[in-house]
Amino acid sequence: MIKKKLLKYTVIYTEEPEEGFTVTVPSLPGCVTYGKNLKEAEKMAKEAIELYLESLKAHEETIPEGNKSFIGSVDLEFPYANA
Repeated sequence: MIKKKLLKYTVIYTEEPEEGFTVTVPSLPGCVTYGKNLKEAEKMAKEAIELYLESLKAHEETIPEGNKSFIGSVDLEFPYANA
């Protein structure tokens, strides 16, 4: 019997100007995907994470536990000229 472990990863959905969402996974460098809408973006994110973890496992690398990142914001006053 194969044991499974529930892993949780923070994902960032960035709305694209032309439409759809790019998804990045901060705990997994280079793990990026895209979906035409939020539902598809979530599905693609799960698939991208699974493939990323399978590659780590195949190369006998450590699988990150996830959620060692968080989303924050920075306030910055910057001179802005209107065109």
